[in-house]
Amino acid sequence: MCDKTSDRRMPITSGDLFGSDAPANDPGAETKPRGDRPLADRLRPRILDEVVGQDHLVGPDGALTRMLARGSLASLILWGPPGVGKTTIARLLAARAGLHFVQLSAVFSGVADLKKAFDEAARRRRLGEGTLLFVDEIHRFNRAQQDGFLPVVEEGTVTLIGATTENPSFEINGALLSRCRVYVLKPLTEDQIVELLGRALTDTERGLGSLHLVASREALRKIAAYSSGDARNAYNVLEVAAALSEEQKSEPQKSGGQELKDIPSADGSLARPATAPTRITEATIQEALQKRVLLYDKSGEEHYNIISALHKSVRNSDPDAALYWLARMLEAGEDPLYIARRLVRMAVEDIGLAEPNALALSMAARDAVDFLGMPEGNLALAEAVVYLSVAPKSNALYTAYSAVQRDVEETAAEPVPLHLRNAPTSLMKGLGYGKNYQYAHDTEAKVADMQCLPESLGDRVYYRPTSEGAEKRIRERLEEIKRLKQPAANRTSDPPSKRTTASTEKESES
Repeated sequence: MCDKTSDRRMPITSGDLFGSDAPANDPGAETKPRGDRPLADRLRPRILDEVVGQDHLVGPDGALTRMLARGSLASLILWGPPGVGKTTIARLLAARAGLHFVQLSAVFSGVADLKKAFDEAARRRRLGEGTLLFVDEIHRFNRAQQDGFLPVVEEGTVTLIGATTENPSFEINGALLSRCRVYVLKPLTEDQIVELLGRALTDTERGLGSLHLVASREALRKIAAYSSGDARNAYNVLEVAAALSEEQKSEPQKSGGQELKDIPSADGSLARPATAPTRITEATIQEALQKRVLLYDKSGEEHYNIISALHKSVRNSDPDAALYWLARMLEAGEDPLYIARRLVRMAVEDIGLAEPNALALSMAARDAVDFLGMPEGNLALAEAVVYLSVAPKSNALYTAYSAVQRDVEETAAEPVPLHLRNAPTSLMKGLGYGKNYQYAHDTEAKVADMQCLPESLGDRVYYRPTSEGAEKRIRERLEEIKRLKQPAANRTSDPPSKRTTASTEKESES
């Protein structure tokens, strides 16, 4: 049962390489210096009240807080980006619920590890102790491995908490998903990360307070902006910047911006070091960053989210947004040829014949990337993105082909009309192949009044050009073709006809 009145600390055992409590079989667990542990690990929240940014789950009226208050903890899937507290929350839930904490990573664990964890959980259950099994990156287990959780979850052998950065709807087995509650964790805001970094600089027990470091709010905000909502990454950058600042103590320090004195520590007090402080400058932070860590996974959901944003920005004729999403993908290491292929698709899907050059320019951009390589090919893709964004838009071709696909799938596969068939042999001619075929070039307007669709689809109109760009001229041309196909007596403004009444049959090679 859960403790409804206090945040109890329970013994936790874990295979977590970054866990704050080492496994019992680690001979160096008691002697390992605190400084050897990463700053992000040392500053893990010790109680749920210290968790930042997830009040909708662990705040006073949070979903998980209410669950604990009811005295039970269901199996959960925690879905959110890296560095927002999934592992920490799982550990703290185990402590509050009085459950033995066991952690596995789907990256390094297999069937044997799962069986061992299940067997040990069953043994503990017989002794009256519950088990919370935390599986990091649970989406990496295949369907069969995920099925293995079903009996132990149903029987209550374990309380399962799975963590994933991917959409559970696509990556988690439906049977397992139906037995778990899914909770979404939010990326941390820049202000929340600045708050955490401020705590780290003033915390003398677990943070960097003993180093007497100060930083401007602007400098900390730079780290926050570069971390893309990932607190772990922000802590790592701050720790590197602190080490660099220590090495640069002898160099003259330049101040800038508002100092840390405006950033209160966890208890609301202001920590002012007794000795001269060492300033962490923006230049030092830039050196620590080296390369921005972008929230992007080339095989994950964010990959599809960003390419979707790029496509929709182009479709909405917004070149600025399109350039931004293009850069987000390229700077995160996306394959430029993948982007080039998507641009070709945009050209034919959203622009089509409203601007026929869009396809040619997209193909040219693809060739330029292939020829130049990267990063020189970036500008070729940028040129194509802007051109597609400002080009007139039409989805008439896309709509037409979709309608054709439906008819192909839903109607009978009728034979080709006899007059459209080639007749290279006398037998085929005798069977009526090519009979009554009208050779368009023998007509004055080069348009024959001849049905080319199967009989049951004769009234279909698939392609309906818009009034955008070149399609306006195409629409006018189609109207003219329709007029020319009408009998001469029914035409309006029909020029004098000089056609022969007899049509000459021509044989055309298929």
